[in-house]
Amino acid sequence: QFTEEKLGQAEKTELDAHLENLLSKAECTKLWTEKIMKQTEVLLQPNPNARIEEFVYEKLDRKAPSRMNNPELLGQYMIDAGNEFGPGTAYGNALIKCGETQKRIGTADRELIQTSAINFLTPLRNFIEGDYKTITKERKLLQNKRLDLDAAKTRLKKAKVAEARAASEQEVRITQSEFDRQAEITRLLLEGISSTHAHHLRCLNDFVEAQMTYYAQCYQYMLDLQKQLGSFPSTFLSNNNQSSSAPVQSVSAPSVLASASASLPSVSNSIVTSGISELKSSSGSRKARVLYDYDAANSSELSLLADEVITVYSIPGMDSDWLMGERGNQKGKVPITYLELLN
Repeated sequence: QFTEEKLGQAEKTELDAHLENLLSKAECTKLWTEKIMKQTEVLLQPNPNARIEEFVYEKLDRKAPSRMNNPELLGQYMIDAGNEFGPGTAYGNALIKCGETQKRIGTADRELIQTSAINFLTPLRNFIEGDYKTITKERKLLQNKRLDLDAAKTRLKKAKVAEARAASEQEVRITQSEFDRQAEITRLLLEGISSTHAHHLRCLNDFVEAQMTYYAQCYQYMLDLQKQLGSFPSTFLSNNNQSSSAPVQSVSAPSVLASASASLPSVSNSIVTSGISELKSSSGSRKARVLYDYDAANSSELSLLADEVITVYSIPGMDSDWLMGERGNQKGKVPITYLELLN
């Protein structure tokens, strides 16, 4: 019967339009569910080898070995490098803080993958491997029942003898009944696709919420890191002959933006440099605004608070990177890189 239909030599019982629409909707749902599911897996785990490994372990019903993800691995490298360079150095301290933040991002990434797998990927996979397989099975059974019905109709048309005709009519009635029953079963299953869409919509909301949580965590982690790095002054040498008496504590982890701007020649840097040069060559004093907090390393230095205004002046023989600062009855050496001279 199937071969004759393909050759155009036999008539074919058509399914009703409603059932055809339901079948088309089911196929469309299966197609896009597979695509969304696979691309979500790529998004959550970009490494194809890792995805294959996880798939194999899942099929073997075994837990995949725990490994560091990319942010965690980068964070560990940064921390190890910072400890190697020395936590007391500017670069080492900054590396350790960046590494700790990367590891926190890695932990958040793991939580996103786990939450998305449970609340989003698993329901999609259950539809493909469960509900749609059942639909496919019943649809094939419907196709077989239709072929049986059409074959019975063909035999009825060819029956010449009354006795054979009566037997063929009985066969048509039986196969028609079986076909109608299977069509109803298939229709009920296909109408469940609307419920599947509603369920997947809830799962999609869960996925979006998990992403929102992840990106909010990452943003907060990076914001905290930026504040930590930004609270450290940028340190640069005004000449290549810096005095060895300059305290080590004055060298702190540089702010990314501050160090970048300090390393580039600009009009404002020229004004600051010329202002300090004039101050050093004269016996006068100037007001200066403190750019960053500074803790005095010894009794000869003056501790500073960001944004306060102090009086500064130079004394003969003083190191080129330092000025004398006064705040009320307190005085002491202050590093010029922490100051902004006021007009």
